[in-house]
Amino acid sequence: MRVLKKMDVEHTIKIVGVAASVVLPLFNIPLILKIRKRGSSKDFSLTWTFGIMGCTLLMMPSVLITPDIVFKAFGIINFISFSTVMFYILKHHQDKTV
Repeated sequence: MRVLKKMDVEHTIKIVGVAASVVLPLFNIPLILKIRKRGSSKDFSLTWTFGIMGCTLLMMPSVLITPDIVFKAFGIINFISFSTVMFYILKHHQDKTV
């Protein structure tokens, strides 16, 4: 009975971890919407943007080969999500004042 409870706890921890790993990168959506609404991203550093994207790209090989579903889910969703953030930051970074 004790082994069964331990397996249930581990299973629950894994489910919570996967759910969190999918939800966490989705917090980039309000950032994307804010940039689109304002039409400007000049308050976002390009160094920060390229630094995050560089780290995300360096993580991808490990993400793709890992058997850990939590890390895999986070890595893939984060890559997609932050790629979108980077697209909008670069698209709206130039000053549009005339």
